[in-house]
Amino acid sequence: MRLPSWLAQHLAALRALLVFTVLLGIAYPLAMVGVGRIPGLSDRTDGSLVTVGETTVGSRLIGQAFTDADGNPDPRYFQSRPSAAGDGYDPTATSASNLGPESIVDTLADNPDDASQSLLTQVCARSAAIGTLEGVDGRRPYCTADGVGAVLAVFHRDGLTGPVTRVVSVNQTGTPFLATYEGVPVQPAKTGEDYRAMGGVITPIRGDAPAKPAVPADAVTASASGLDPHISPAYAELQVPRIARERGLSPDKVRALIKDNTDDRALGFLGEPGVNVLELNLALDGK
Repeated sequence: MRLPSWLAQHLAALRALLVFTVLLGIAYPLAMVGVGRIPGLSDRTDGSLVTVGETTVGSRLIGQAFTDADGNPDPRYFQSRPSAAGDGYDPTATSASNLGPESIVDTLADNPDDASQSLLTQVCARSAAIGTLEGVDGRRPYCTADGVGAVLAVFHRDGLTGPVTRVVSVNQTGTPFLATYEGVPVQPAKTGEDYRAMGGVITPIRGDAPAKPAVPADAVTASASGLDPHISPAYAELQVPRIARERGLSPDKVRALIKDNTDDRALGFLGEPGVNVLELNLALDGK
């Protein structure tokens, strides 16, 4: 007896559903679990957790903060790359800040929950803080001395042209980083004002910072995931004098530990070398 074509099509679809459910919903996951139990792979499939004694201190794959009881960077340890994942290094909220090169104007508000920093100000603040921590010049182009974006809203008589009539330091409500611009006194910003919408030309000011900042880029920018466990060799090298001083070690000894905990390029040519911060700090502790 020949089945109606519509019924035959439905039965064929049902058979395909059952076959693929068994293959992809049961057999494939079980096979992957089995592969994950192979010696040499089981540690990675469990999250590459690092255990000291009976205590899990972190993962080789997920960055973390190394701070003291007050939440400040612990000077005895190498510091990780900044994180924009949740409140920092949160695996359940992995993400980037979603801010780009044009994010240079802060949102100023009386309510801290309504205020937000531009990417430029975040970079400036981090660079200034790292400069203080490491005892180096933390200045960067387009940053003020107090660590915010050096950005002006410049108002012209004829809109985009003509003599300057008003200048506002858009990221500062206190004393502006410049006293005058083209002979016009620079005013502090007022919260809630949108100077771009008011006709101001947003103008970054480079300042006199060195062309090549002492603080590397990965020290002041978060990775796309916010969970990067590595820092660049350059950022690790920047921290050597502090670590050597705090630990009572020679700089050469600290550099040897950095070398031992540096991962080379993937397959020898992909990406850049990176220093695993957790493993490096454990090596400093002799663990």
